[in-house]
Amino acid sequence: MFLSMNWICDFVDLEGLDKLDLIHRFSLSTAEVENEIFFKGSDISGIVVAEIKLVEEHPQSRKLHLLKVDAGDGQLTDVVCGAKNVRVGLKTAFAKIGAKIGDITIAPRELAGYTSYGMCCGESEIGLSDDNSGIMEITDDIPNGTDIKSVYDVDDIIFEVDNKSLTNRPDLWGHYGIAREFAAIAGRPLKAPEIDDLTVYDGLPKVDLKIEDKLCKRYSSIKVENISRNVSPVNIRIRLYYCGMRAINFLADLTNYLMLEMGQPMHAFDARKVEKIRVKRFADPFTFKTLDGVERNIDENTLMICNGDIPVAIAGIMGGLDSEIVDDTTTLALESANFDAASVRKSTVRLSHRTDASMRYEKSLDPEMTVPAIGRFLYLLKKYDSGARVVSALTDEYAEKFPPVTLEFDQAYVDKYTGIKIDGDTIVNTLSALGFEVQRNGEHFKVNVPSWRITKDVTMKADIIEEITRIYGYDNFEINTALSPLYPVRMSEVKTDEEKIKDLLVKRFGLHEVHSYVWAYNDEQKALGIPVEYNVRLANATNPNIETLRNSIIPTQLCQIKTNVSYAPEFGIFEIGRVINGLDENNLCIENKMLAVTLFSKTTSLKDLYFKMRDILAAIADDVKHSELEFVKTEPTHSYVHPVNLNRIILDGKDIGVIGIPHPTVAKAVDKKGSIVFAEIDINQFASAKTQPIEYDEPSKYPAIEYDLSMDIPQGVYFSNLRECWKNDGTELLQSVSVIDTYDTEDIHRITVRFVFSSNERTLSSAEVQEIINIIAANLAGIGVTIAGI
Repeated sequence: MFLSMNWICDFVDLEGLDKLDLIHRFSLSTAEVENEIFFKGSDISGIVVAEIKLVEEHPQSRKLHLLKVDAGDGQLTDVVCGAKNVRVGLKTAFAKIGAKIGDITIAPRELAGYTSYGMCCGESEIGLSDDNSGIMEITDDIPNGTDIKSVYDVDDIIFEVDNKSLTNRPDLWGHYGIAREFAAIAGRPLKAPEIDDLTVYDGLPKVDLKIEDKLCKRYSSIKVENISRNVSPVNIRIRLYYCGMRAINFLADLTNYLMLEMGQPMHAFDARKVEKIRVKRFADPFTFKTLDGVERNIDENTLMICNGDIPVAIAGIMGGLDSEIVDDTTTLALESANFDAASVRKSTVRLSHRTDASMRYEKSLDPEMTVPAIGRFLYLLKKYDSGARVVSALTDEYAEKFPPVTLEFDQAYVDKYTGIKIDGDTIVNTLSALGFEVQRNGEHFKVNVPSWRITKDVTMKADIIEEITRIYGYDNFEINTALSPLYPVRMSEVKTDEEKIKDLLVKRFGLHEVHSYVWAYNDEQKALGIPVEYNVRLANATNPNIETLRNSIIPTQLCQIKTNVSYAPEFGIFEIGRVINGLDENNLCIENKMLAVTLFSKTTSLKDLYFKMRDILAAIADDVKHSELEFVKTEPTHSYVHPVNLNRIILDGKDIGVIGIPHPTVAKAVDKKGSIVFAEIDINQFASAKTQPIEYDEPSKYPAIEYDLSMDIPQGVYFSNLRECWKNDGTELLQSVSVIDTYDTEDIHRITVRFVFSSNERTLSSAEVQEIINIIAANLAGIGVTIAGI
């Protein structure tokens, strides 16, 4: 939220104080201020009020005009201007020779054969609004030659407050509430806003108004007619623009101005279209067109403002198109209301539409603000449109009030919780400056919490301590080391394994760790031909692209690979994240923590990349659990997985995950020339596997014998089957077995395996090694494996 120091100074005199320092202290005590502070108007100078005295068409251009401008210096200045709204008698903003607009210094300039000695400026050109339809039209009675900075609030300091830091402070969603904080920080009195006396209208007819639903806590309304003004005063337009809103028309601008000033959203209905105000919900769903021209689906839970039985606005969110203020509107029905915060928040989620008004209502606004806001609105309306006339009494239905909150504490309580001595006068002055009513009896304090702080903020004595200390200044506290022992905490086995795995993947294999959200990205997956599988969904998701929770990280990583294929010819990513696999008997999500690894390469064959992934997984099991993995062929359960090349990963007899490649259509959608391999492991299953003890074998001092066998493997036989053929024969002499080569054609699948034999007691003979090899060969023949060359 953007805030204006000029606006704040309307309610607290900060003359002679360092405003930047006050903003810094506000950030320390109240709400976080973003780093950048904007000095509006500092980049322009030499802009004066000038009057157009003569307009002639340019003889060689259809767009340009030749003007004679009175800039108050006793002579007429020749100006060439292309604006459509130039006319004799119009007063506008004029940049004289030597004036500065941003980085531009105005100098005489020839345009289409004529020299222009200055520039007539549009509001957007000098940063006063986003209106670029023509040059600025000044309707106020201001002498020619007057610097616009002396008559309008052009120079201002704008700072932005992080909205998240205001979540529990509904009173700070307007400049008046912010001014109260500045007054307390600066030790200056807070000025009350000037408002209209509403009691003078008590004898007029009341507005036909009725609250028919408890979701509306308070609804105040009044009617005004004979409104003639359509364009807002310059200062109102400037303040709205500086604070991030655009000018629309006088009445709409005035409601927005009050919202930014008082923090109370208001809505002005065209009184010709709203006669009987009813606040209610409807039993049956229907569509409703809002001010932005969008048809929105209204359900039975959405609170509506109606003209009788005809909906005219979504309560707390946005008005309807049919009852909006238009250029010929001269009568209005003014709404200043308070709605249930949870109801407004849920409605904005269902409608996927959040507005400035709804953001404020969601924070539990003070219902006591509705009537003062109307008084302030009428004061400003009459100030700028003196012919406006109130034609009804204030009609106010107050359905539900917040109960008052009174807190009692003593000086000892403050001393205990602050750890420092804050005198009683400081406590009283601080709380009084913030709007609390304080009664002091010696060292005992009784505090009545103001209405704007009881809706969701100050509810217990500890909250009072916070109010005192933040204004006192946390930076004024004496720094002391806490006398508290710190004991080391041993990480769980799961967390320990996670850290080891991460270090291994990064340091040894050079993979990149990524992080993603727990939902499936519908649009991104659809682009790869990966459907979002049925799973738990977010209720009232604001974005249908992310409404389904994922049951695997692999589709997410395939989308991430797709995003990064153009940055490197080869890379790998991994993530330890959570997936959701349905609901348990308590209707809670079944969460599993998974390790997902995906490799991509444009230079490595799919086969070699597959074995690289296998080696990575084997290294994880060996380094962390000192165990070997087994891989068993399995059938795919996801459409994005290749129908053949998928294997289950077995550790310590447990199924812990899968290794595979994407379906050809998915792989092609990611990159036509790249190879992709993925693996996904259940971290909890991995951590639960027994960590084998490390055994050290003394190297043999006798020479080893190596024996290579080339085997033709028939269809349906896997390496795990081969291992059984040499597992129990000559184990004491067989030291290691490794695959050293593979050869594949359409008809032949051949691997070469190297057997290493050695003994710690003697030098082995070729005959005894051959005897073991013969047994292995016979076992292999038993499962249909042929030894090449035999």
